[in-house]
Amino acid sequence: MPTLLITGFGPFPGAPYNPTVKLVRALARLRRPALAGTTIVTHIFTTSYAAVDRDLPALIAEYKPDALLMFGLHGRARAIRIETRARNALALLPDASGKVLGRGVIAPEAPSARRMPMPAQRLLAAARETRLPAVLSRDAGRYLCNYLCWRAVDSGVRLAAFVHVPKVARFARPSRAGSNRPFTATDLARVGETMLVALHAAVNRT
Repeated sequence: MPTLLITGFGPFPGAPYNPTVKLVRALARLRRPALAGTTIVTHIFTTSYAAVDRDLPALIAEYKPDALLMFGLHGRARAIRIETRARNALALLPDASGKVLGRGVIAPEAPSARRMPMPAQRLLAAARETRLPAVLSRDAGRYLCNYLCWRAVDSGVRLAAFVHVPKVARFARPSRAGSNRPFTATDLARVGETMLVALHAAVNRT
């Protein structure tokens, strides 16, 4: 039976509340017939380069996941963003520990971008089943989310998907298609569930 690793990030400068923490915890409690027998492992990264470099290899070595489903916060997003590329780029911004890597690229001798190993169209279709706005994105930024994408490609896991989620209105009613109402934690749990099931199905097809 497959093992799926689901990750999120904690708070970071400018984002004292990161909704991916609650999202990952909700997915850890998920019980669906389609996931019967599947081992689901969850992890919340401290939003630091050191945590990604330390924790991701350790998680993969211990659990040997068949797929990664990673979530991060995009404060300006208006839709669920399924990232299709990891950019070889770094922002000169401090992480949650105050560290700045002090260079403009992740790997100086590597290409400018690398494709994420995932069934992008299947995940997009799954997300849109919820009638929430969802798009494919070619720009994961230059901060920790993009850095994790790059390291996930390096990891050799067969399927690795990264999803940027918007900020949430913590006390609003759930969003609807065509509505300008902000996303809620319930919305994120719905879309996360559909994508998790789709990724699980993709694992079983490969």
